[in-house]
Amino acid sequence: MVIGLTVVALGTSLPELVINVFASLDGNTGLAIGNVLGSNIMNTLLIIGIAATIYPIKMPSRKCRTDVLFSLLATVVLLVLANDVFFGKPENTIDRIDGFILLAFLGAFLYYSFFMEKKEGTEDGSIKLYGLPLSLVFIIGGGLGLFFGGKWIVSGATQIAGDFGMSDTFIGLTIVAVATSLPELVTSVIAAMKRNTALAIGNAVGSNVFNVFLVLGSSSVITSIPFDTGLNLELAILFFSGLLLIIFIRKDFGKPEMAISRIEGGILIFLYILYFILLLNKKEFIGWLDSLWSYF
Repeated sequence: MVIGLTVVALGTSLPELVINVFASLDGNTGLAIGNVLGSNIMNTLLIIGIAATIYPIKMPSRKCRTDVLFSLLATVVLLVLANDVFFGKPENTIDRIDGFILLAFLGAFLYYSFFMEKKEGTEDGSIKLYGLPLSLVFIIGGGLGLFFGGKWIVSGATQIAGDFGMSDTFIGLTIVAVATSLPELVTSVIAAMKRNTALAIGNAVGSNVFNVFLVLGSSSVITSIPFDTGLNLELAILFFSGLLLIIFIRKDFGKPEMAISRIEGGILIFLYILYFILLLNKKEFIGWLDSLWSYF
């Protein structure tokens, strides 16, 4: 679980980090924030849902459950930092100070993860070792792939947005989010097939934490990220999907142990499909909400 929450989660979050750094340097801040929110919603609903349908995700330790709460905390922190207008500021911006706050939360998360691991002890298991030359080839090859892949995705996404009249934020929420979430999907599916469910959910939950605290924190330190209030819908979906995970983990509904069942995994997948349909019709939905709000 700790490996999933730290080493694996960091590795699978590197595409988001590289792409967001390039997007921030190019001034494509909409792509940066859309990438993070889209990836986190996909991690919470689709990836954990698919993993649970393959094999029920058991939550054996208190730390597993606490880390799900930590991912929920990341969403709440981002919601507070992004909506500056509620605190009397003229516009919503994730600025450099907010970036350092997010990075400080990342440090607290890493300290907590390793402290709890040392307290609870480690699990026995075989570790596959590679020689130094092969390890260096993997690191250098993976690093080059991330560097050039990140540049190509940012330039390609920007071109698509311009050709089809779409916003950078929408491209980040859809095409880029799906592309950068593929490592989490593959890792969680393989872990579920091997019945290593703690790694499966740890990877997805840990990636959510890294995406907010590390990826957005680093991006906003480079350049301030304007926050569109329309993205509060994504934050709300991310918040309530996190709450749904917590509800599913409980022993209620006749479950003998804390786990996300196959049926509950199917519900998560269904909710992601509904979200994607909503995303394609987001303007109409927000207009309907505004009309409803004006009525009351």
